Amino acid sequence: MTVIEAETRGGLTVTALADRPHMLLSEFEELARLAARTAEGLRLEFINGRLGIKAVPDGDHAEIIRWLQQVCMQHRPDLGLYAERGLQIKAYREGRAIPDASLARPGSFAGHGEWSEPEAVLMAAEVTSFDRDADSRDRREKPRAYAEAGIPVYLLIDRDSCEVTVYSEPDGDRYDKAVIVPFGKPATLPDPVGIKLDTEPLKDWVN
Repeated sequence: MTVIEAETRGGLTVTALADRPHMLLSEFEELARLAARTAEGLRLEFINGRLGIKAVPDGDHAEIIRWLQQVCMQHRPDLGLYAERGLQIKAYREGRAIPDASLARPGSFAGHGEWSEPEAVLMAAEVTSFDRDADSRDRREKPRAYAEAGIPVYLLIDRDSCEVTVYSEPDGDRYDKAVIVPFGKPATLPDPVGIKLDTEPLKDWVN
């Protein structure tokens, strides 16, 4: 049995083994519960058959989510922006994802357990973290996973490139449209979100 990935976060070592192509979903959920109990702030995801570790956000990351919440409240008071809501992503392979934020109508997740179906989500948002998995996770795996789940809009706030990418028009496999805007220029979040973002404040939260 060969270890192909190992990483320690919060005292918990997570490994992926090469004796079969994919971890079973039941195994992932058990591991995710263990991580939540034993390693404070550690969240695990399971996308495209791959186990991922969601980085603990830094202060600037938290400020960006706060700013996005404020914008959504101003422009769409009929909606709520939920932080780190676990979603079931099942169109391509059994998976579990935790967007930094999910935009949905109030009450959409009432009575749910740790993981919810994604049908109520109008927009998923991710803010890149400065870790080794940011490129594969946020820029490649998440756009496909969210498109397959039918989430209408995916907002990627990329602190490495200082750009915002707005993905829209999912076709069940990928997003047909992706618009890249540098920090400082307005970005349009299309329907069903319908918000025009002034991205100038994002310049304040780039190290």
